[in-house]
Amino acid sequence: MVDVDAVVVGSGPNGLAAAVTLARAGLSVRVFEGADYVGGAAATRELTLPGFLHDVGSAVHPMALASPFFQQFGLTERVPMVIPEVSYGHPLPGGRAGLAYRDLDRAVEALGPDGRAWRQLFAPLIEHVDALTSFTGANLLRIPRSPLDALRFGLRTLEQGTPAWNLRFSRDVAPAMLAGVAAHSVGRMPGLATSGTGMTLATYAHAYGWPIPVGGSQSIVDALVDDLVAHGGSVETGRRITSLAELPASRVTLLDVGPRAFADMAELPASYRSAVSRFRYGNGVAKLDLALRDPVPWTNPGLRRTGTVHLGGTRADIARSELEVSRGKHPDHPYVLLSQPTLFDASRAPEGQHTVWAYTHVPKGSDRDMSEAIIDTIEASAPGFRDTILARTTSTAAGMERANPNLVGGDISGGAVTLTQLVKRPVVSPHPWDTPIDGVYLCSSSTSPGPSVSGLPGWYAARRALSERFGIRA
Repeated sequence: MVDVDAVVVGSGPNGLAAAVTLARAGLSVRVFEGADYVGGAAATRELTLPGFLHDVGSAVHPMALASPFFQQFGLTERVPMVIPEVSYGHPLPGGRAGLAYRDLDRAVEALGPDGRAWRQLFAPLIEHVDALTSFTGANLLRIPRSPLDALRFGLRTLEQGTPAWNLRFSRDVAPAMLAGVAAHSVGRMPGLATSGTGMTLATYAHAYGWPIPVGGSQSIVDALVDDLVAHGGSVETGRRITSLAELPASRVTLLDVGPRAFADMAELPASYRSAVSRFRYGNGVAKLDLALRDPVPWTNPGLRRTGTVHLGGTRADIARSELEVSRGKHPDHPYVLLSQPTLFDASRAPEGQHTVWAYTHVPKGSDRDMSEAIIDTIEASAPGFRDTILARTTSTAAGMERANPNLVGGDISGGAVTLTQLVKRPVVSPHPWDTPIDGVYLCSSSTSPGPSVSGLPGWYAARRALSERFGIRA
């Protein structure tokens, strides 16, 4: 006898996407969350001073407009989104900066001699962006819906993921911009997985823009929770599940946890346990949240029109710092990813003041405070930045795992983003969300299609459960 049709463990975007999908199919759904708030790494909290709202993890959402799940959910009708005219910026020495305008023509113009090459690289992908999402936003073990578009993307990824990555360009700005986006994947460069990440995100920068949700990432989470409750579901916070035996009886169980946590929660066949034991977690991030009295005083005024800035110098500089991280070192001149959402959403700070969210890459499990290195890196492109700081909160990679066990070693991607692990996520299977336990499915970013706030792993896992266990295929 069952107590509920479906149980979901974890209230991150993937767990909630799964719960919403199941509840909308008419199932009774209960969600259990270990923290005392919903959202996981997509929550928004007062982390520095009262009235300053900071995103715990993700802040800017390149997949929010591209995700088929969010499109069907009607996210933009539920959550106000601000789309900056510059999707991301990249400062370089001498006060220069690469500016990825959402408008491709403006981006091409700003790149001068390399503008034509930039257009040739991205225009075909932008024109067929839905096919790109279909290919990259699902399990790769299948025939692409449009083989020609997949080939077009693959050839560009191959070019930018090998030592030939600079042949297309004559100047240093465009390559630096591509390196800054590719570094989101936390891996060596050049590499096919890092290149694929960069090409996808950079395409969305022009096709959709990189939206910032008003109120923070929590607004996305709250919209999902509201829909779940409206369809009869519920969420219980402060309930950390360490064993499947702790859950109420249900017809299906979906787990927004990583393979390591799943292996600790259940008795698994030796073959599956061995397979998931080989799943590798990536290097970590050290994060810094800042309350500011003024906006970041960028030397290049174009950077004041974007919510996302990549710092770290030229493509060669970023490749060098990422290589050092992969070798277990803390770079002296690190790559830094920065978001300043209050430029576009004044509700997150007291009037005239601002919040900044920034992180840098570090070896997995590092407990080193990187706040000074991050501030120094920002200060180099924004003199006087340090004087604007009112308060700070720092999180080490090890501390991030202590706060959220899904962030193993500070890995925010749910597992290393490598070519192998984009196929084996967490196992090689046409249905990687399935587990050997009847009625139990994985739905975290450790499953296909991988990291980002897209809801897709949860959506796919829930659809699989509905088809297998309930005969519901619509």
